[in-house]
Amino acid sequence: MNSAELLFAITQYWLIIGGVVAALFLVVGIDRIDEDARGAYVFRPLLIPGILLIWPIVLWRWWSLESGSYDPESRYKPVRAAHKVIALGMFIAVVGITSIGLSVRQQWPADYVPQKLSEPVEASE
Repeated sequence: MNSAELLFAITQYWLIIGGVVAALFLVVGIDRIDEDARGAYVFRPLLIPGILLIWPIVLWRWWSLESGSYDPESRYKPVRAAHKVIALGMFIAVVGITSIGLSVRQQWPADYVPQKLSEPVEASE
């Protein structure tokens, strides 16, 4: 088996497992973890391509919501803590880049004489 066949086989198995997970999740799981999805059957086929690709994340999230070990507030704490540092860094970067750009202007040489690269071509009629 060469590498192309191996990659094709891995992709096939990945999508087959994703199809099984999508079928189980869209029939059983989505109603159990999301109250807004109960009775909403029209949008579920739209989720199939995404579930086929990221089925491990879907399984992990489904398991964490079912077991009750998921804390939605803890998910955003590290991101919110970094906002101040990133905002300050972006402010310093914008001010620094602008001031450097304004202070390092290039001056056109006064003794530079422009040269023609070639004579203009006349249009033939």
